[in-house]
Amino acid sequence: MTQTYWLEHAWLDTHVEPGVALDVTDGRITAVRENTATPPPGAEILRGLTLPGLANAHSHAFHRALRGTVQVGSGTFWTWREIMYSFADRLTPDTYHALARAVYAEMALAGVTAVGEFHYVHHTPGGTPYADPNAMGEALVAAADEAGIRITLLDTAYVSSGFGQPPNHHQLRFSDGSAEAWAERSSLLKDREHARIGAAIHSVRAVPAGQLATVARWAEERQAPLHVHLSEQTAENDACQAAHGAPRRDSSPTTACSAPARPASTTRTSRTRTSRCWATPGRARACARRRNGTWRTASAPPPPSSEPARPSPSAPTATPSSTSSKRPARWS
Repeated sequence: MTQTYWLEHAWLDTHVEPGVALDVTDGRITAVRENTATPPPGAEILRGLTLPGLANAHSHAFHRALRGTVQVGSGTFWTWREIMYSFADRLTPDTYHALARAVYAEMALAGVTAVGEFHYVHHTPGGTPYADPNAMGEALVAAADEAGIRITLLDTAYVSSGFGQPPNHHQLRFSDGSAEAWAERSSLLKDREHARIGAAIHSVRAVPAGQLATVARWAEERQAPLHVHLSEQTAENDACQAAHGAPRRDSSPTTACSAPARPASTTRTSRTRTSRCWATPGRARACARRRNGTWRTASAPPPPSSEPARPSPSAPTATPSSTSSKRPARWS
């Protein structure tokens, strides 16, 4: 079934275009017609400015539970981590589902239509697998479905607490014991209409260098996204250099201990925070700002040639990116 929308103003490529008709079939944009001065018969009319759905490429859904706790008083990354662990210790598949559904619903209302969920809370506290070894991941997939958002479940390998150190008692539920065991469990997860299964390496300290290739090969064989916390905490970088030596410019991904240059980023500003979102059949979504809002792109120098190509801004749909260098100093 095809649904037509008439957009009073639409963001196309690099500019705002008035009078645009949009066809959506089975949740996918199939046609964009410019110079459509009046709404076609039967079209749903979207006033204001309509933007493509946004993608949240890196989410930790359970961190929503930290609201109002880690922002109070002073502290360090390490005190933040202890509070985060205390919440992770109490998660069950049911509570994780309820928490994630609220998170994804908030994303959908803000115009985010696709999320990359960096998922590493796999097992029961203490590390014993659930009867369904992917019960926690399935809870996230179900939550996204109920919230009406597409998800790339970035199932995360987590083997060690630090370089040559076993997981601590909090981290036991994150770990499968080895990259091979992680691959065996992750292989039980399957793509579905609204969900894609990807792979992630938690960090350079949480997956030993000799096991990185196992995760990369798993992703390559399935043509799945591969995601990583590459350089998120200075203490982690120092420990990596102590374990593997100072990085060289020609270092391979299994030995490098430094992050690449941050790619260009897009920011948006608005004179008004008022926005409206519509959910369409098949999870196509559109969001509009009032017409007195302005949107501006801030460019950074282009990434080096070794960086993955960035998607064209004219793409009608968005999917989570396959790599991330997180700005916050969080070693979680």
